[in-house]
Amino acid sequence: MHLDLLAILTAFGLIFLAELPDKTMFASLAMGTRMRPLYVWFGTSSAFLVHVAIAVGAGGLIGLLPDWLVKLVSAVLFGVGAFMLLRPNGGEEDGEGEVKTVTGFWPVYSTAFMAVFISEWGDLTQITTANLAASNGAWSTAIGSAAALMSVSALALLAGRFIAKRVPLKTVQRIGGLCMLGLAIWSLVEIFVG
Repeated sequence: MHLDLLAILTAFGLIFLAELPDKTMFASLAMGTRMRPLYVWFGTSSAFLVHVAIAVGAGGLIGLLPDWLVKLVSAVLFGVGAFMLLRPNGGEEDGEGEVKTVTGFWPVYSTAFMAVFISEWGDLTQITTANLAASNGAWSTAIGSAAALMSVSALALLAGRFIAKRVPLKTVQRIGGLCMLGLAIWSLVEIFVG
């Protein structure tokens, strides 16, 4: 197993920025106000780990394609991600509805797990993780992506209100979109430069 620190940091940065304004951050915040935050975090983190494993596996299959095709697919996927984040009202989600009060480890864990597991299918962060795994290595991408997703969930649970009041999510969303646009352009340039 070879780990690439730059690939880990790239995955962490992109996924962290893309997940901040995502619906699962707001779901974590809502669940954390009505349920024990540590139990919620265990549930959301477990769901994120499953999604990262699925995305990295899909990225590994993409990595079997010729190098130029992988870079073209990467450019397209990063371009789609940039579009989704930079379009008007892109990536903004309303907070989740009322979350009923749940107590006990297993009920809280399973509620948090299912909320994230169901809502993250085909999500921008899952697609980005698959894309990064195809070009940057599976293990490095998995570590960076999982750490980013779990960090955002922890932030939402521990300091969500501070973030919502002090840092405009639209700003974070635009930074993430510009980073993805830059990576799309970089991937296209790599096709022609070598």
